[in-house]
Amino acid sequence: MCSKPVIILGNGGHARVLVDILLMQKRKIIGYTAPKEENNPYNIAYLGNDEEILQYHPQEIELVNALGSVSNMKIRATIFNIFKSKGYKFSAIIHPSAIISDTVVLGEGVQIMAGAVIQPFTKIADNTIVNTSASIDHDCFINKHCHIAPGCVLSGGVVVGEETHIGTGAKIIQNITVGNNVLVGAGSLVLRDIGDNKKVYGSPAKEVSK
Repeated sequence: MCSKPVIILGNGGHARVLVDILLMQKRKIIGYTAPKEENNPYNIAYLGNDEEILQYHPQEIELVNALGSVSNMKIRATIFNIFKSKGYKFSAIIHPSAIISDTVVLGEGVQIMAGAVIQPFTKIADNTIVNTSASIDHDCFINKHCHIAPGCVLSGGVVVGEETHIGTGAKIIQNITVGNNVLVGAGSLVLRDIGDNKKVYGSPAKEVSK
């Protein structure tokens, strides 16, 4: 476990969940950044906007990307890429109750929430969220900057493209490929491959207009 202090980027609901995990792990939190100061129930210091991070050398700290997503992962991805280009590292945050096979490969800045289950030989790429009680079975590949929302179920061999959001409680059957920049609506059942830049919803999931 890394012992470097962290700065939290964001102060919304997703940030609160991440802070709770960091406090369990007794990580030192320097403060949070946001466009303006907001109420913080953990009394974490407000540092200013994201530019304040540049006062800290990349070797001194790690960052925690606390921007959640309802449907669009582009802002979260952009912030990750900006600070990576400046030499900063993002801390992986893993809740102690998550069940993760020893054969799973986790990318930089991955966030695994309480009760998540990730089965053997799955790969979760950089800056992806696997949220509360999500289940990802064997041999899946989840690309960068994705959000697997609470209660999702992905069967074995599922591939998810970059910047894709799988909505709360959605289910994807085995060996399905979901493209880049896709929104799978909450509660959907995905039975067929989905191409890039699509929005699907329903049981079975069908394409709907953006």
